[in-house]
Amino acid sequence: MIYFLNDPTAYETRLQRSLRMVSMMLVAILLGIILTPVAKADRVKDLASLASMRSNQLLGYGLVVGLEGTGDGADLSVTASSIKAMLTRLGVNVGGSLGDFDTAAGGKMDVKNVAAVMVTAELPGFAKPGQRIDINVSAIGKAKSLRGGNLILTSLRGVDGQVYALAQGALTATGVREEAAGSRVTIGVATAARVPNGAIVERSVPTPFETSEYMVLNVHASDFTTTNGIVNAINSNFGQGVATAIDPVSIAIRAPANPGQRVSFMSMVENLRVTPGEPPARVVVNSRTGTVVISRNVKVTAAAVSHGTISVMVAATNEISQPAPLSAGQTAPVENAEVTVEEPRKPMFLFQPGVDLRQIVDAVNQVGATPSALIAILEALKSSGSLRAELVVI
Repeated sequence: MIYFLNDPTAYETRLQRSLRMVSMMLVAILLGIILTPVAKADRVKDLASLASMRSNQLLGYGLVVGLEGTGDGADLSVTASSIKAMLTRLGVNVGGSLGDFDTAAGGKMDVKNVAAVMVTAELPGFAKPGQRIDINVSAIGKAKSLRGGNLILTSLRGVDGQVYALAQGALTATGVREEAAGSRVTIGVATAARVPNGAIVERSVPTPFETSEYMVLNVHASDFTTTNGIVNAINSNFGQGVATAIDPVSIAIRAPANPGQRVSFMSMVENLRVTPGEPPARVVVNSRTGTVVISRNVKVTAAAVSHGTISVMVAATNEISQPAPLSAGQTAPVENAEVTVEEPRKPMFLFQPGVDLRQIVDAVNQVGATPSALIAILEALKSSGSLRAELVVI
């Protein structure tokens, strides 16, 4: 467009107006960028894990020796029979009964320094022979404490009955139990202990990581949005069709043909950034401790809530009834009781439709509700249908 201007002032006015409009557009764009909320992106390794990396539970039975008189004693026959079987395998001739049996020298063997225990461990995925894992030791008999004991060589088996690890070592018990003259002091649990790195892996669990055509990722929390976001992130970086969602939890990823490239490929996959889906609205209540956790998406429809308690006080007064002078009456005790019922007046608060977490907490705090009262209010709101969230009581 061509303008024929005889007046230079009019040209300057149009130029200033154009510059002003451009400046306003730039300011609006910058404000839109600044005010746009930035979604938090997490790594894939924090949202999902490889299915072949799952851990396996191990279990074993063993003996703890070296206790200072806090073992099972002679009342538990399984402990004595276990000692006899162990000594027999070591070439020691042990006679007598299975309980409080006689030794070859003719003396009695006291098993107060020995305790029968169950040994548990968790075998991590891809664990190789020679690696060490932690173990947990728990008494199953009449032992009072495992403090200061030493676990004898124990085989740990999987659900298939195969031995996957061997455990042995000095116990680390944090619990303390002492008693004397009818008094007892207990701190923690003295009949359970741990042995850090107390087991050596002897057998590895076969995994399909090296041979399978696909590698499966399992999302930690079942969520369609998160699973779809991971699939889109993988396909955007490595090509369409590389990742396919099986269900809201599992994702199948086409593995590289060369087994040596699978580690580097999974390293790139687990470092991709994905925006997870919003967690569901949930209220978690611990009735034992009075702890209440309310997620950010909890909403409440219109509801009026009033919470109060009724207190009953009974005051007893003991008096003596004296007979009149020179009468045939007898002195008798009389108990007078005064009962008072008080119902404190608590204000009623009103929830407007769609209130959020902050408004719920503020309203409950205004009436001075205790944690137990808050639990009762939340359960009543859920029963009335006003609480738009899942109520989980643990």
